[in-house]
Amino acid sequence: MSQVPAATRAMRVLRFLAGQPDPVPLDRIMRACELPRSTTYHLLNAMIEEGFVVHLADEHRYGLGLAAFELGSGYARQEPLQRLARRPLAALVDHVGHSAHLAVLHGREVLYVVEERAPGRPPLVTDVGVRLPAQLTASGRAILAQLPAPQVRALYSQPSDFVDRHGHGPSTLSALRRLLTDTRQRGYAVEDGEVTPGLASVAVAVADHNQHPVAAVAVTYPDADGGTDAVALAAEVTATATSITRRIGGWIG
Repeated sequence: MSQVPAATRAMRVLRFLAGQPDPVPLDRIMRACELPRSTTYHLLNAMIEEGFVVHLADEHRYGLGLAAFELGSGYARQEPLQRLARRPLAALVDHVGHSAHLAVLHGREVLYVVEERAPGRPPLVTDVGVRLPAQLTASGRAILAQLPAPQVRALYSQPSDFVDRHGHGPSTLSALRRLLTDTRQRGYAVEDGEVTPGLASVAVAVADHNQHPVAAVAVTYPDADGGTDAVALAAEVTATATSITRRIGGWIG
């Protein structure tokens, strides 16, 4: 083990944590990565300082930190994901007649990386390169709903983490948890007027091979449009998110 570079050991730990559905205790990390206890402990402390690992002291467990998710989002923002998502998004827009976009999580914000605008529809605030508070957007809610609860708690640990745009949306962790529970039970995320008054959105997460959400597909439509069936629209968005998940080699539940 003394011949194994420290960087390799750290990557083993990160890869193991990324494959777990929930944070895990030190002993499990030690055994899975075949590392001595002292080495594992020092590696984890170094990664905690850099933000790649978070220590849940009350539970005596370790999970991925914010920096790890930012690293994953950085990959998701690169050309491979955009290129693989653009054609399915264009097909979705053609089919439903509303604008669609792909967003990735970056800290407590979502970053929009692809937008396909429907003909005759006005421009949206969700243009490429725009960042918005994740808890207010359908895309952000779709991604957050698929993260382990401790990761969501780490992201939203204080009242100032809840940014407000129009006086709507969750403003506490308990309210956000209820919203994310509803999202998981429903199978897709929604928002209505919380980003832009008069517009509503539905969104579904795109997952990687470890079942971690790397992005979300969303469609935005006028909420006064009585001809829009949100449930049917969500089914179309789900089919597109599933198609992109397959294209990136992700896990289909």
